[in-house]
Amino acid sequence: MSRRSQMAGGPLLPQLLLALAAGLLQAASLAWPGSGQPLWWLQLASMAALAWLVRPAGAASRRIAVPWRRGALVGGVFATAWLAGTFWWLFISMHSYGGLPAPLAVAAVLGLAAFLASYYAAALALFCRYAPVHRAGNAILFGALWLLAELARGVWWTGFPWGAGGYAHVDGPLAVLARHMGVYGISAVAAVSAMGLVQVRATDLRNVRWWALLLVAGGLLAWATVDRLCAVNLCHTPARRAAPALSLELLQGNIPQDEKFQSGSGVPVALQWYAEALRNAQADLVVAPETAIPLLPQQLIPGYLEGIQQRYAQGPQAAMVGIPLGDEAQGYTNSVLGMSAATQAVPYRYDKHHLVPFGEFIPPFFKWFTAMMNIPLGDFNRGTVGQASFAVAGQRIAPNICYEDLFGEELGARFIDPARAPTVFVNFSNIGWFGDTLAIDQHLHISRMRALEFERPMVRATNTGATVIIDHRGVVTHQLARYTRGVLKGEVQGRGMDAQSGWAITPYAWWVSRWGLWPLWVLGALALVGAMVAARGRRARGD
Repeated sequence: MSRRSQMAGGPLLPQLLLALAAGLLQAASLAWPGSGQPLWWLQLASMAALAWLVRPAGAASRRIAVPWRRGALVGGVFATAWLAGTFWWLFISMHSYGGLPAPLAVAAVLGLAAFLASYYAAALALFCRYAPVHRAGNAILFGALWLLAELARGVWWTGFPWGAGGYAHVDGPLAVLARHMGVYGISAVAAVSAMGLVQVRATDLRNVRWWALLLVAGGLLAWATVDRLCAVNLCHTPARRAAPALSLELLQGNIPQDEKFQSGSGVPVALQWYAEALRNAQADLVVAPETAIPLLPQQLIPGYLEGIQQRYAQGPQAAMVGIPLGDEAQGYTNSVLGMSAATQAVPYRYDKHHLVPFGEFIPPFFKWFTAMMNIPLGDFNRGTVGQASFAVAGQRIAPNICYEDLFGEELGARFIDPARAPTVFVNFSNIGWFGDTLAIDQHLHISRMRALEFERPMVRATNTGATVIIDHRGVVTHQLARYTRGVLKGEVQGRGMDAQSGWAITPYAWWVSRWGLWPLWVLGALALVGAMVAARGRRARGD
């Protein structure tokens, strides 16, 4: 294509308005307002609207390209609307509970969304610059660049992958891909599909050849064959024995967030209620949520924590309790203590690794910002990746705290040795910081996606909701009403030692435990490099 080739354009304002609307619909697809359900078809439709705005138009020999600056602007508007529409509830934590003035809280949410949207703006600028002539190549490049943008948002600057498009597909047809490629892979496939859809023409449908159908069928057969070979020879280890069901009691204290750390209101209520619930529990495993005990051990009444430990020092029962640990000299950690007869001498301890910016650690040059908010214990030490599981009744219980379950690659580090891989995940959260909003539903679907990726149950104990039991298929089997004080009782079937399941770990768990997200980075980069080389060849030929 020559430099004098006609540039696709048209009025800019209508395109930006469409991008804005499509971005908001993408946000809504993650958890529809009112029902909280993910809508996979809406996510595809919103992505298709974006793809339509930046697609190269015209015949292959006379391709009309969208200027890369316009592509960047359209992508930036779409992503800013999508991200701000997804995590707008950060305003509540900063303003209502953190005390930040409302205009600054709004500016902070929009600023974060715009900053993260820059990855997608860059991705669409590159797409418009290097989109190949052929429509299949366009779809592949669009998906690859979207994948790279999602990875950048999820990894760079400690990562903030909340609201990745793949989470809308937890109940959709693409959910079957989770065990193979994880949520980022699903996002990429959705992007490829969206660009492919907007490029289909009526003539394409009338001129479908049998060889094309055979090619598709052959591809599906190859996928199934590779999956089977991976299952038998690479990714899985035969199960050794059936795992018994584990009875659970999940505690939801429903302590108001504006009282949770107040010594005259929330703290005494929490200490009394959780102590009584832990004392009276009858299940194999009892779980109290993140910072259920809102004080450091040295701040508690003498004998309080020791009494809970003594309760579980004998017999088959075990408990896991969220509590801050540490001191001013050594620093503080957001932690979980595990108590059982086996840990009587040295309680099990898990320290949160992936901390929340501004809430749990202060990024460089931002102390002025956190100083404006009233957030207790705002600077924690980090735990390590791949900490040991907690042994309970023949199960290996792997805790994660709050939004750590967004980072599947970090949870996957525990699967490097299938013989020691977790059989059950337990998430300890306090979404009370964000009010009674869609943040609860969004986080629930994130946990469901982790269950699909690793084919492990995900148990969630929270302060205000969603306190649930999710099975290895990503299905919520038990759920406690939100914003109520109560105990969720149920059972969970651990996986990985279950003879009926046949295999110990999924393909995703196998490769992510060894290489992290690098295989996805490499695939995306190869597609981009290939498109750049092809574009250079076209310019050299004067196309």
